[in-house]
Amino acid sequence: MRRTKTISLVKDGIFMILGVAAAAFGLESFLLPNHFIDGGVTGISLLLVELTGLRLSVLLFLVNLPFLVLARIVIGHHFAIKTAVAITLLVLTIFFVHFPEVTEDKLLVSVFGGFFLGTGIGLSMRGGSVLDGTEVLAIFLSRKVGAKVSDWVILINLVIFGFAAYFLSIEQALYSLLTYIVASKALDFVIDGVEEYTGVTIISIHSGDVRKAIIEELGSGVTIYQGRGGYRADEAGEEIDIIYAVITRLEISKLNRIVDDIDEKAFITMSSINDTRGGMVRRKGVH
Repeated sequence: MRRTKTISLVKDGIFMILGVAAAAFGLESFLLPNHFIDGGVTGISLLLVELTGLRLSVLLFLVNLPFLVLARIVIGHHFAIKTAVAITLLVLTIFFVHFPEVTEDKLLVSVFGGFFLGTGIGLSMRGGSVLDGTEVLAIFLSRKVGAKVSDWVILINLVIFGFAAYFLSIEQALYSLLTYIVASKALDFVIDGVEEYTGVTIISIHSGDVRKAIIEELGSGVTIYQGRGGYRADEAGEEIDIIYAVITRLEISKLNRIVDDIDEKAFITMSSINDTRGGMVRRKGVH
């Protein structure tokens, strides 16, 4: 138990360090020297750099303080401690380590600045912490006021980019919006990876053969639950086994082929899944 906990802490620490390095590189080599901002707490700090002239490291520390307190209230003590460590590492890295400016091309700054910043935030999240407290605030507002977390994230960032357009320029705000979009996509990729999971429901009169083929050819576990046809209004249809499986998006094409070979009339629905735990999801032999 203790050995497993130690390995987990070391793994989280590596993710946090790599995340801090990537985020610091994106900020110092792309965004900061070209006066670009991002969304969230980092965007607020970068905007304040332009308005006040203070150092980014100082502003990152000050702006993140209320979000650390909020993180402890909303999510928990351990998460707040990890986040405090990650943000402190980022502040110290930016303060003591100098990364050279890579390019002045605005498009390249937007794309690669967003890429490295989003990758850094994503790696930090894989380590159990965050470098940006926007989602913490969004969760808090969602619980207190209502509306979805994603809606609050969008609203917060719209306000930030609105201030950027007013105090900087519309062009800077638009490039910064591009930075935010790239950063969001990079973050999603780091969190979900290539193997983003998809839940698949299959209704087929040949469910036994389909189940066997999925297990043998995809190496994926399945769940069987009973259903009844409801395509006629006057009476319930016959009972049928419904198959549910979780696969990666890279396996969707193969699953469709497997099912089509057995039953071309099978009814299939698919939905994205943010995360899975336990069970038999990956291929046999893959850990």
